[in-house]
Amino acid sequence: MAELSGTDRKALLALARETIGRQLASGERGGEPVPPRGRRPDDPPAPAPVFLEKRGVFVTLHRGGELRGCIGYPLPVKPLWEAVREMALAAAFEDPRFPAVGSEELPELDIEISVLTVPRPVAGPMDVRVGVDGIIVSKGLHRGLLLPQVPLEQGWDLEQYISCGCRKAGLDPDEWQRGVGIETFQAVVFGEKKHAEDA
Repeated sequence: MAELSGTDRKALLALARETIGRQLASGERGGEPVPPRGRRPDDPPAPAPVFLEKRGVFVTLHRGGELRGCIGYPLPVKPLWEAVREMALAAAFEDPRFPAVGSEELPELDIEISVLTVPRPVAGPMDVRVGVDGIIVSKGLHRGLLLPQVPLEQGWDLEQYISCGCRKAGLDPDEWQRGVGIETFQAVVFGEKKHAEDA
């Protein structure tokens, strides 16, 4: 897989913000955003070759340091540019944990993008590297994903990380002690706040 340059990252962040802003501008009725339905498939892809590669992608929104939305594709099912655009809309308008983003919030949003490697199964929790690996915990029909930056942001150790992965999957926090499937992946994570700090 090709690497993402600083220019590529800035372009993807701009794409995510422009997509959310365009939806708000075109979809508002009475001050409330209309959940997006069309994805404008006729839009041309960005010119960078890496944008045409299929990648797993999560888009995360923060406002005032608090989570405002996070949705993604764990697997590489769509070209990177298209996955970023779709997940930006999903994070802003379709995360069931939050109300849809409003126009007044857009200037206050900090957008973060995580570009994922393909998940690989590991033998057990001891093969998980906290702060390096994202995890997918599964058992039966239950499945939950945590991005690799989450345990660092929350100050979790390995046991807390795996336990929270179980909870995310809808399982008991200690279900990993009775056996669960664990897959790991890595991510290139970049956001508007980090770019601002580096500028």
